Amino acid sequence: MEGQTNHTEYTDSETGKLGMWIFLFTELFLFGGLFLVYAVFRAKYSADFHTGAAELDAFIGTLNTVFLLVSSMTIAMSLTAIQKNNKNLALILITVTIFLAALFMMNKYFEWSHKFHYKLYPGSEVLKNLPQGELLFFGLYYMMTGLHAIHVLIGMILLAVNLFKIKNGRVSSSHFLFLENSALYWHLVDLIWIFIFPLLYLIT
Repeated sequence: MEGQTNHTEYTDSETGKLGMWIFLFTELFLFGGLFLVYAVFRAKYSADFHTGAAELDAFIGTLNTVFLLVSSMTIAMSLTAIQKNNKNLALILITVTIFLAALFMMNKYFEWSHKFHYKLYPGSEVLKNLPQGELLFFGLYYMMTGLHAIHVLIGMILLAVNLFKIKNGRVSSSHFLFLENSALYWHLVDLIWIFIFPLLYLIT
């Protein structure tokens, strides 16, 4: 019976991992489509896209990139810690990851607020009067960064749930699939930003 139970747990674990990988691939297709649209319009309106990118703060973009890269490291370390049954270290590392994500969102809030201050937001008269290329650039900017921000918030919620699951023992050295899948999701969030950052902020 014990061998049968272990086999069932292993099968459930493999199924859970496969399900997460399938979900991650669908997310990549979603953002991949946006990146493809971006590439087409950038080729057509190269000068306008360059002008639009000049309105973005590359320093904030770089800072947010650092936050996400470090957070990917801390969430990976938290998974290693829980596998070694070091719950306290895992809790600390997940908390650090959430904190870095919060810093990312805070920077994004200030960045968007700056754009709103200058009436550069979807539907504004200022944006409507811009050249077609710049209008498309800011439309893609808000779509990609907004969708990515939603993914960051979802990731933060998943990480917070992991904190409670670790505390009550539902995530442990023998049952860590939920944390593993959450870490995979967070790495996806990081990977997507690695593409968004140069496309939007480092146009030359």
